[in-house]
Amino acid sequence: MKDHDQPSPQKHCWSLDGLTYASLAWGPADGRPVLATHGWMDHADSFRELGPRLTDCRVVALDLSGQGLSDHRSPDATYNLWDDLPQMAALLDTLGWEKCTLVGHSRGANINSLFAAAQPNRVNAVIALDALVPDPVADTAVVDTLRAFIEDTRQQTTRPRRSFTSKEDYITRRSERRNSRQTAEALVDRAVVETPDGFRTRADARLFASSAMKLTRPQVEAVLRSLTMPVLNIWADKGLPAYTDWPAEARRLAESLAPDYEALEIPGDHHAHLDPAGAQRIATAILDFLARKT
Repeated sequence: MKDHDQPSPQKHCWSLDGLTYASLAWGPADGRPVLATHGWMDHADSFRELGPRLTDCRVVALDLSGQGLSDHRSPDATYNLWDDLPQMAALLDTLGWEKCTLVGHSRGANINSLFAAAQPNRVNAVIALDALVPDPVADTAVVDTLRAFIEDTRQQTTRPRRSFTSKEDYITRRSERRNSRQTAEALVDRAVVETPDGFRTRADARLFASSAMKLTRPQVEAVLRSLTMPVLNIWADKGLPAYTDWPAEARRLAESLAPDYEALEIPGDHHAHLDPAGAQRIATAILDFLARKT
């Protein structure tokens, strides 16, 4: 599929537990249900290349809370990995989906693994892109984590949103932070909003704060054991595995603990699914996996 052949997504907004969630959707209304969740500081446009390539699927890609066009959470709320899980369940109810396939990238993949472990009856397969489960912390880290959560949250609450003189300024800044220019260009429209003083980021600054709690290794292992549905984990050779040791360890743990786990490595960076060639490789792998496993 060439870029100029890409169908325009359908735009939707959902009211879920008092929060408005924006989304983009591709594919026939009666297609295989697929819920897609993006990475940290991304949004639904992260799936603009992959979504339309998942033929015969109804792909609904969310802007998770505090990102893209979705609502920010209330001033007393948080952005822990699990905070969107009740709204994801509510969206499945709203869509009338008894079960769905979860496709997640980076932070979204971690969120999906938590949802699938806790709600296995609602998930028929998990597709995790360049992540799987969060990097665990030591059992003794609880006090330091709480301290960082309190201090970071107070600091970010009073911090002005980042501003840019132009969309090009945002693209350049993001391109300097392990993102290709192609990725930055794909994400800019939903990431910033124009104001009289230029462009400012839409994302809630509290997303930069530490979580209140983080999972320990035994908890991560419990999540992996609970992924009873088929799991396809696609890693990019120049993605997270190139920067940290955790992906290799997460993959090793999943191979020994998750009941039905497959891993695949493809060429590309952390946003390989936003590159047309990478998106096609990933779509082919996903469709083959779903045909074999579900």
